[in-house]
Amino acid sequence: MTGSKIKTYWQNYIDGAWRDAADGGRIAIENPATAETIAEVARGGRADVDAAVAAARARFMARTLIDMRPMARGRLLLEIGRHMEALADEIALVECLDNGKTLAAARNEAMAASRYFTYYGGATDKLEGRMIPLGAGYVDYTVPAPFGVSAQVVPWNFPLQIAARSVACALATGNCVVLKSPELSPLSCYYIAEACARAGVPPGAVNILCGYGHDCGAWLVAHPDIDHIVFTGSVRTGQSILRAAAERVIPCVMELGGKSAGIVFPDADLDQVTASTAAGIFSNAGQVCSAQSRLIVHRKVHDQVIERIRAKAASLSIGPGIEGKDLGPLISAGQLDKVEGYCLAAGQQGATAVTGGRRVDGARGHFMQPTVFAGVMPDMTIAREEVFGPVLAVQAFDEPEEAIELANGTEYGLCAGVYTKDLRTAHWAADRLVAGQVFVNEWFAGGVETPFGGTKRSGYGREKGQEALLNYVQTKNVGIRLDAGAGGRPGG
Repeated sequence: MTGSKIKTYWQNYIDGAWRDAADGGRIAIENPATAETIAEVARGGRADVDAAVAAARARFMARTLIDMRPMARGRLLLEIGRHMEALADEIALVECLDNGKTLAAARNEAMAASRYFTYYGGATDKLEGRMIPLGAGYVDYTVPAPFGVSAQVVPWNFPLQIAARSVACALATGNCVVLKSPELSPLSCYYIAEACARAGVPPGAVNILCGYGHDCGAWLVAHPDIDHIVFTGSVRTGQSILRAAAERVIPCVMELGGKSAGIVFPDADLDQVTASTAAGIFSNAGQVCSAQSRLIVHRKVHDQVIERIRAKAASLSIGPGIEGKDLGPLISAGQLDKVEGYCLAAGQQGATAVTGGRRVDGARGHFMQPTVFAGVMPDMTIAREEVFGPVLAVQAFDEPEEAIELANGTEYGLCAGVYTKDLRTAHWAADRLVAGQVFVNEWFAGGVETPFGGTKRSGYGREKGQEALLNYVQTKNVGIRLDAGAGGRPGG
């Protein structure tokens, strides 16, 4: 693959083979930077889901992964990671064109995907049971047992990275996978299938197909042969999936977004605050569930922070990721309309756009200006709802307790941040913030190794880190009476 061209038709990967949709359907994939169709993918439906789930079920029942020595399973994951790294440049181009990311960001995502397989490849033989003493005549132990077939539904903003972390965890623990890629940006997910094929993953262990959520996705999570669900996406869709899971009483991992806030105390390094805030809200054009979409600033430094971030936002170049711009497009025309609508509502409710607030006039693609709102009150929509665009809401505070109250004052609890030079303040705030992850002096601090997940309407369960593995296994207890039927001494 060279230049800016990619192949124009992509098939689904089911039972170790590339296949057209059962009904021949296709989905057109758009480049959000140009609003032009760049490729088509096979449109998975119920019959395709049935085939993928049947393949995963058959492979799981064959115990191929379970019966492997864990270290051998780990080597398989390491090999997948190696192939993902080898494909990184090709993946980056595809992700840039079908998702809108810059080439640099897309390559970083490909490398992160590789690291998930490498990290969990090294963890397969570290997940252990334990012995439980019951006294003479008994042996009792626990086994971390895989659930079976894991249905995984990934979002369009970081499709490859999110797919990699859940597929890697599932394989590391002996589960088999059916993954539905996002219909807006599915192409990079297919490279996981390519890497699995190259690494020698048994057919059926990993199946990847694309389809619409109301059809392919809805049937996948409701399928009677699914044992486990992993979902990243909106609260509304997550609630629908949870209802389907509740009908069958199967476990789920849910990551449902956020409205995360960083608190700036008066002693904070303002250069650090500016750089970290820009990364936290403008990366991937703000289409990040863990984005720092709110900044709660002490009144002593409020005006300085506003001016610094305004200048930073105004300095960002906007355009297609393939051209190396700072800020790429939003994923679709609908998403652009939604984000701009939030900005218009914020102005009507009394917030002030110190920069941005509108779409980029005359652009072919779906480009939104980097936006900073000041004068944001807690009851404003812009302070409470997830915008999912490059839009920062800034609020002021006077007392530390007020900052904590503002930060915790939404229905979400995914991430939070603290900017201060005082370790006591940092620990005090981190202890009181209701969030699954707290960053101190650097938004997005951490990586593959650090557990990620939320509280409240941000969902439950953890991905990334060692904690994620526990979401893919259930504890099986084995209790043995040693003298049952023996009729005498051991060996008698």
